[in-house]
Amino acid sequence: MTATVGSARLSSDPPLPDQRRWWALATVATAQLMVGIDMMIVNIALPSAQRALNMADPSRQWVITAYALCYGGLLLLGGRLSDLLGRRRSLLIGLAGFALASALGGAATGPAMLLAARGMQGAFGALLTPAVLGTLAASFSLPAERGKAFGVYGTVMGSSSGLGVLLGGVLTEYLDWRWCMYVNVPIALVAGAGVLYAVRPAPAGTRPRVDVVGALLVTAGLMALVFGFSRAETDGWGAGVTFGPLAAGVLLLAVFAWVQHRVRHPLLPLRVILDRQRGGSYLAVLSLAVGMFAALFFLTFYLQNVLGYPPVRAGLAFLPLTAGLMLGARTVGRLVSRAPVRALLAPGLLALAAGLGLLGLLRVDSGYWLHVLPVFFLVGLGTGWVLITANSTATLNAGADTSVAGAAVMTVQQMGASLGTALLSTVAGTATAGYLAGRPAAVAEATVHGFSVASLSAAAFLCLAAPVVFLITGRRS
Repeated sequence: MTATVGSARLSSDPPLPDQRRWWALATVATAQLMVGIDMMIVNIALPSAQRALNMADPSRQWVITAYALCYGGLLLLGGRLSDLLGRRRSLLIGLAGFALASALGGAATGPAMLLAARGMQGAFGALLTPAVLGTLAASFSLPAERGKAFGVYGTVMGSSSGLGVLLGGVLTEYLDWRWCMYVNVPIALVAGAGVLYAVRPAPAGTRPRVDVVGALLVTAGLMALVFGFSRAETDGWGAGVTFGPLAAGVLLLAVFAWVQHRVRHPLLPLRVILDRQRGGSYLAVLSLAVGMFAALFFLTFYLQNVLGYPPVRAGLAFLPLTAGLMLGARTVGRLVSRAPVRALLAPGLLALAAGLGLLGLLRVDSGYWLHVLPVFFLVGLGTGWVLITANSTATLNAGADTSVAGAAVMTVQQMGASLGTALLSTVAGTATAGYLAGRPAAVAEATVHGFSVASLSAAAFLCLAAPVVFLITGRRS
């Protein structure tokens, strides 16, 4: 009887922390570092890949857009699948698929093969990332340890941009652009071994329902929008190949919103985005991504094609971006629990707008230290400032919607990157063509002029978005 009572008492005690949880942290941080690096490393390799594969200028943006679109469009579905398959299995499938897609991209013989590989990378990354976040949340339940674990995770992600451009520069200059894809294979193997050792299978629970219709609608709608924006550069805004996809994208997203209101198990419950502070955070991240990724896209080509920087030097030139990002994240991390959300998101967007405004003033003969470095620093500062605030706000008091609320932040970020790159590349291309019409021989000046017009347009957009976000989020801390 005593033994039975003792056993009952022991069984009611809270489970002891997993002794391998810190190894699990290192493993999932490595996995997500691979995803973060891949977002930046291809920016450095893209000019070399374009030349090697004879890729046309209007097609080069799809190397970035294909990855971001599949990654962002499938993140919400990836979160549901992670619950269905289990975190451990999702991590292993995501790592294996990402490595296979990277090897395929490295062996690409033409633009189509490279674009297909980039899309596969995004799809498997969308399964991998929610499983990473779920593993962290499950492994660290004590508040003190949870803060440390997510702090380490945030630091790793913050440093991935600088590491990605440096690694991309070294691999492109001393080996070949293809190694910017191949490098993911050994990282995935190390992370996979860590998953097998440190991440324990989660006990079987309720099998969640997957809103397949919602996933298809939102992904197809976003793809249609990006395709329409990309065609505007070559075919014009009034062409059927431009207007048709844009109209279809808007219609599909409207149907998606209606479906989410009607189904019992929506992919994205509307209550998540209708919360004022959460909705304001999503708008801030969307606006941030539109400007940030377009700036990085333009700066990569400015450094290598206009200033003539070799890949390694171009990678080193990105370091102020990482410094600004980490400074912004560290500073706002001390304020996020003390200041109203509206007082944090709006200044971050304005810092990014200032960086884009400076980018709009660049000329062919502009120097790095006085003109380019401040742009990198301000873009990084605004990015770190907004992302930390938005992630904290989106998941605060979300209850059962915590996972989908966090996944929505990353989805919005990737969608903003896709749409911003496509839209602002169109603006840049149109401005460049107009400049060349009057000065056919001034190719370099025309290219920089196009970048300047697009950057100033993005800065104006952010200056409008900042007060809107300020008003939407309200006063509540």
